Amino acid sequence: MVKSMYAAVAGLRTHQAKMDVIGNNIANVNTFGFKKARASFRDQFYATMRGSSEADQVYGGGNPSQVGYGSSLSSIEVDFGTASGAPTGNGMTS
Repeated sequence: MVKSMYAAVAGLRTHQAKMDVIGNNIANVNTFGFKKARASFRDQFYATMRGSSEADQVYGGGNPSQVGYGSSLSSIEVDFGTASGAPTGNGMTS
């Protein structure tokens, strides 16, 4: 049960990090030159509790049993793509 709680807490922390990135994107939506970001996730270590078994004449094979330790933040990717121009009201633009 303790391992499942650690996995749940890891998932909640990772979700909070994603919400922070989304909140930052929303807060700066009207800021000229701001580049939006995206959070990527990855699985934590998985331990194999029971391996797979082969099929015999009567029964099919068994699937392996694994226990994971939740997820973590893999990276925060910034989109460096070019956006549309912003009107300045200056007639000197080219």
